[in-house]
Amino acid sequence: MTIAPTHTPAPAGRPVPAPAPVLSVRPVVVPAPGRAVDLHVRVSAPATTPATGSDLPVILLSHGQGPSNNLSSLNGYAPLADHWAAHGFVVIQPTHLSSRTLDLAPDTPGAPLYWRSRVEDMKRVLDRLDAIEAAVPGLPGRLDPDRIAVAGHSMGGHTASLLLGARLTDPDDGTEVDLSEPRIKAGVLLAAPGRGGDALSRPAAENYPFFLTTDFSRMTTPALVVAGDDDPSPHLTVSGPAWHTDPYLLSPGPKSLLTLYGAGHGLGGISGYDVAETTDENPARVAAVRRLTWAYLRTALHPGDPAWHTARELLTAGPDPLGRVESK
Repeated sequence: MTIAPTHTPAPAGRPVPAPAPVLSVRPVVVPAPGRAVDLHVRVSAPATTPATGSDLPVILLSHGQGPSNNLSSLNGYAPLADHWAAHGFVVIQPTHLSSRTLDLAPDTPGAPLYWRSRVEDMKRVLDRLDAIEAAVPGLPGRLDPDRIAVAGHSMGGHTASLLLGARLTDPDDGTEVDLSEPRIKAGVLLAAPGRGGDALSRPAAENYPFFLTTDFSRMTTPALVVAGDDDPSPHLTVSGPAWHTDPYLLSPGPKSLLTLYGAGHGLGGISGYDVAETTDENPARVAAVRRLTWAYLRTALHPGDPAWHTARELLTAGPDPLGRVESK
């Protein structure tokens, strides 16, 4: 067990309360018959305090890919996981089969991105939530299984979108795939892939044909879409940064879109502390992403809580805002 870093309390007027100490346990092993390896997850939760005792909502956090060897696993995304856990959520991070840490053979079924297996990982976590809770010291009896959200960055955003109701056609057998998960009540999509068809680059269409038929028209679960306006992703799309706004534009409400000015695919550095692969390193931007995503999920899972309204107002209150929010 490790004690993860926390952060100084937010200034007066911020929507985020003072952080609690965070307990983080890894790996919690979830048996997975038929999977290439058992599923390993990291669980981070606030230590018991009067403010964060029980009835804790859960965030399932799906990692992306990227050039690093380790961040695309249960060890990544500490800037988000630490913050969410320090402020009242239990964060569960799986290591998907696409992680370089597993070094699976390239002919493993589902390779290289394992789009279906990724979603199955998240459903397996929900199926075994009681056992995961029991395996973490100090956590039994503290989860609220009726308040569950999903978040994902990049390819993890694709995973999250399928759980929230997006559809696609399986390129192997031509069947429409519906992997929506009713136990998930809200989501956050961070630099997630957009629509398929003629929006894809030729390499993406040839190498990742499951992207071709992405359909957001039935993604009905409430979600916050976060996109950088300097994230062209030319290896995947010919549509430029606007591609990452498709999950908002092409899905029904209720949805919100946070557009971050000057942000690239790393959204300032959310995949890890001081990681070299971040091309747009910006601690203030990361702080905004942490604060706004926390506030969105807080309000989405606790209707009537003012956190999201307050966070939106604070984003644009100063003379040099980091981004803008729109909703439908």
